[in-house]
This record gives sequence, structure tokens and C-alpha cells, in this order.
Amino acid sequence: MKSTPSIRPQQPGGTVGRTDLGRRVAARRTDLGISREELARRCGADANYIAYLEEHAASPAVGLLVRVADVLGVTVDDLTGASVSSVPGRSTARRDTALTTLEEDECRTLLGTHGVGRIAVFTPEGPAVLPVNYLIAGSDIAFRTAVEALAARAAGTEVAFEIDNIDDVTAGGWSVLAVGELEAVTDSEEIRHLTAAARSQPWAGGPRTHWMKLTPVRLTGRRVAHES
Repeated sequence: MKSTPSIRPQQPGGTVGRTDLGRRVAARRTDLGISREELARRCGADANYIAYLEEHAASPAVGLLVRVADVLGVTVDDLTGASVSSVPGRSTARRDTALTTLEEDECRTLLGTHGVGRIAVFTPEGPAVLPVNYLIAGSDIAFRTAVEALAARAAGTEVAFEIDNIDDVTAGGWSVLAVGELEAVTDSEEIRHLTAAARSQPWAGGPRTHWMKLTPVRLTGRRVAHES
């Protein structure tokens, strides 16, 4: 007989509210037209726990996650987000989709959640989009490159910087775009501060010690949202 997990109370100071796991379970269940009660019955859980899993920061056992994923026709990696970055964008669009505009404060918050973004520059050969490891320093977006690299040669020109998040399970996601003038960091104290704040070396490797920064004059974002 399958055991029914009990609802785990939140510890003081713990995460509360809906999590990505809960949103993915709810979105997939809704797409399949399965009620919470039916999902609970088919995976051997209590309907109240399924409701809790969808609406709160629960910590379900691996066995239950496997059964929930099996009923929903997805993998555990799909539900937990481990496969979010694997060939994104192939899921079918949902009928309740709406594109919403993000406020500037939320855009700034989202910029701080990533470590890799894309910078778009103009070159004599045409536009180029370059992935870079970056960090947020005050209102600036800063990254390291090589002195002879395309990004370094774009100093003094207007560029665009973009990050995004795509979730195939929920057929949703968001993107943030920053536009402004790119400039080289020349102040030695500022360079020391940026170097100390950097969490890792640039993934591209090599002698990438030339700091560049972008101070956004326009910061916008959009999110694919669902009504349910």
C-alpha cells in the first residue's frame, strides 16, 4: 500500500508561498484536465497534500515526485526545473497566455538572478550577439573581456544587454532588456572592486581582464503569464 505523505509545516524563516515546483505541477495538471483529487488518487497521495504542494514550499519525497511526474506524463527533472535549459521552446503554447510588461524594479531584481547574459553590439561586419559572464554593480552591468575583443572595441557605442528564462513545462518565461552606452572601466579602485566582487572567472577563458560596463538608460522586460 502506498503511504500518504503528511503536510510539513513551514519552519520559521523558511520559504513561503508558491514555488516553481508547485506552479509546474499545477500547470501540467490543468493542461491535462486532471483535478487535484484525481491526481492524488492516481499517485497515492492525499488531495490536501497536492493542494499544499501546488500552493506552498513543500518538500515531497522522491517517491511521490516520481509518481506525480508519471501521472502527469513528464519527468521529475521537468517538475523540479532540472531540464528547464534543455532545448527550450518546444512545448505547445497554452490557451490562457498573456504577455505582461515588467516594472523597472522587477527587471533590476531579475538581472541579479543570473550570471550569464548576451550583449548585442554593432561591428563593421554587422550586428553581433556575444554571451558574457556579468555582475551587477550598483546600477551598472559589468563584465570582463579581452582588450582586442569585439565587446571592448564597442566602447562608446550604444549596445543592448539581454537575459531570459524559459520554462517548457509551464510554456512560460520572461526576458529583460537593458540599453545604454558601453564604456571601459578605467578607474583602478573601481576595477579592484569589480574584480573582488566577481564570483568566477569568465567561462571563455584566456586573459580576460578588461572590465566593461553598461549603465542602462532604458530597462524593460516582459513575462509570459497564465490566467490560471
